[in-house]
Amino acid sequence: MRRIFIVLMLLGLSSLISAQDSEVTEPEATNFVLENIEGDIVELNEYIGEGPILISFWATWCKPCKEELLHVQELLEKYVEKGLTVFAISTDSEKSVAKVKPYIKSHNYTFEVLLDTNSEVARSYYVRSVPFTLIIDQAGKVVYQQLGYRKGDEIKVEEVISKLIDG
Repeated sequence: MRRIFIVLMLLGLSSLISAQDSEVTEPEATNFVLENIEGDIVELNEYIGEGPILISFWATWCKPCKEELLHVQELLEKYVEKGLTVFAISTDSEKSVAKVKPYIKSHNYTFEVLLDTNSEVARSYYVRSVPFTLIIDQAGKVVYQQLGYRKGDEIKVEEVISKLIDG
């Protein structure tokens, strides 16, 4: 009886190990349509296939978000010619959304800033808090996600972008 138990345990363990070796597929990016700070409508699906897309969910009241946006701008400047698109999606509510455009303009940011005042898009990506960064590949798959920001996180983000661009 003990041998049968051991054999069954080994079979179960080997099937568990082989299941972990199977290919993990990245989730599809969820399309969205949002207004930018200039009042224009932007749809994610129009950018899929052109190059990697970096999306940063942020808010004007969030200090780590502001630190991260500095690096997001640097990444855009470095990789825009190679096809990188950046969307900074503000999750500011109706009460604080008026602060978004002046903040962006005062820092001369050139990435596309979108407004998600009811956090509908944030919820569709399971964003629980900001900053939250994700990268979408040319095929429309979410290949990287990061919650929060600590100095140095931009290095990993750049590595992912670089791999997507350079193949």
